[in-house]
Amino acid sequence: MDGKVVVVTGALGALGSVVVDEALKRRARIASVDHAPTQAPATADLFELGGVDLTDAAQARKAIHAAASHFGKLDVLINIAGGFAFEAVADGDPKTWQRMYALNVMTALNASRAAIPHLVASGNGRIINVGAMSALQAGAGMGAYAASKSGVHRLTEALAAELKGKVTVNAVLPSIIDTAANRASMPKADFAKWVTPNELAEVILFLASDAASAVTGALLPVNGRV
Repeated sequence: MDGKVVVVTGALGALGSVVVDEALKRRARIASVDHAPTQAPATADLFELGGVDLTDAAQARKAIHAAASHFGKLDVLINIAGGFAFEAVADGDPKTWQRMYALNVMTALNASRAAIPHLVASGNGRIINVGAMSALQAGAGMGAYAASKSGVHRLTEALAAELKGKVTVNAVLPSIIDTAANRASMPKADFAKWVTPNELAEVILFLASDAASAVTGALLPVNGRV
């Protein structure tokens, strides 16, 4: 990862912040993109872009191009930006399905489309998406979320086929990530069985590294101990 320029979307969240920290430890240079605002000054290794709505293709393109211009190149895109909703199909709001699609599929699509020319030019480009184990078989209340994450899986496969030999494209499929928000929503769960952000970050950064040059189109389960 030494010297690689990495864009991380959803970079200020529970998983994104850990991925950024771990990548910096590996001497990567990071462009941090998030919907939340940020006032952090740019440094030689970290360039934060806040207030970016990645569901808007124009904003995604502007952010990705700003990152590439700041560092002079782009080697890796890690699509973490997304959202979650737990809602039964019969009693829920159809707009939830649209919102999940926008937050999970369109953010990854817009960022990827903007990044592809830069990643191809790097000669060793990587895209890593975050799917979900729950998208392989949706449970009760998981319809909208699982459908959107299944879209992320299909996006990953399509991009991998289209960019074969130019850019590797893979997705990690976590079970439940051990975050403060998940603990609050499931206080009686056995947290020790969940995937920690650090564990998931290690897999993501492996896929971003030179060591994963022969891996593309993979939907990699990261189950933890569930």
